[in-house]
Amino acid sequence: MLDVMSEKIGFVGVGRMGANMARRLKDVGYTVSAVFDVDHARARELAGEIGAIAPEKLAAVTAASDIIITVVTDDAAMHGIYATSGDSLLTGAKGKIFINAATVTPSVHVAVDKLIAAAGGAAIEACMASSIPQARNGELYLMCAGDEGAYGRVKPMLEKMSSSMRWIGGPGKAAQVKALVNMLMNINTAGLAEALGLGDALGLDLTMLREVFSQTGANSRVLATDGEDMQNREHETYFSGAHAAKDSGIAFELGHSAGVIMPLAAATKSQYDLMVESGLGDLDKSGIAELTFNDRRPSNLSDG
Repeated sequence: MLDVMSEKIGFVGVGRMGANMARRLKDVGYTVSAVFDVDHARARELAGEIGAIAPEKLAAVTAASDIIITVVTDDAAMHGIYATSGDSLLTGAKGKIFINAATVTPSVHVAVDKLIAAAGGAAIEACMASSIPQARNGELYLMCAGDEGAYGRVKPMLEKMSSSMRWIGGPGKAAQVKALVNMLMNINTAGLAEALGLGDALGLDLTMLREVFSQTGANSRVLATDGEDMQNREHETYFSGAHAAKDSGIAFELGHSAGVIMPLAAATKSQYDLMVESGLGDLDKSGIAELTFNDRRPSNLSDG
C-alpha cells in the first residue's frame, strides 16, 4: 500500500478553504510540496508559511507532487486547470492521484475523470460539506467518489482532514450528492430569512422567535449557524451568497435534466441571484436576510 505520509502533496486553489486544508496537512506531518493560485501573491505567501514552492505553472505542481488536491471556484476554473493543451495539471499526470474538492457540475467531474485517466492518473472527488474552521482543524465532512482504488490509497490522508467521510460511488456521484446538500441548505437558509423578516415586520422579539423555532419543527442546522447572524446583521463570510447562487444553479440544472419540477429550488436560486445582483454576493449566505427585512432591503429593489 502507498505510504501516503511519504508522498508529496500539491494544492491548486489556496483561498480560505484550500489554504487551511494545506495548513492542516502540514500540521499533522504531511509534506505539502507546491501550492498554486491564480492570485500568485496569495500562493507565495502560503508557500513561505508552510515551506512549499509556489510555481506559476500548473504543470510544475504536478511535477512536484504525487497527490494533487484542487479547490477551484467553478466549472470554468476546473476545465482550465485540466486543459488539454497549454499549461495543465495533465502534463506528467501518469501515476499521480488528483483529489478534486470543488463544488462544480457533476458532468465536469466525469469529464475531468476521463481526462486524468487518459493521462495515466487517477481521480477522486472529495466534496466538502463544511467551512473554514473545519478545514483548518481537520473536521471536514467529505463525500467521496471516483476511482475507488485511488480512494483506498489516500484514505488515511483524508481521515486526517475530516471528522467523517462517506464513499458515494463512481465519477460524478459525490458531486450530485453535494449539489443536493447545498440545494436543501440554501432552501432552509432562504426560508429562515423570510421567517425572521416577517417576524420583525410583525414586531416580534427575534431572540424569542429563534428560541421557539429551536424547540419545534422549525428547528434546523441553519437556524443554529445563521439565525443569530441574520438577526444581528453579522455576515462574516464562511460560504458566500455568490457561491450559494452558483450551487443552487447546479442543483436546479440537475433537476431540469432529470425532469423534476422544483419550485422551491427555483425560488431560492432567484433569491440568491438577486442577492448577487444587489451587490451582496460577497456576504455570507446569511446575508440573504438583507433582502427580507423591510428596513434592510437594497434600494434597487421594489417594495414588492
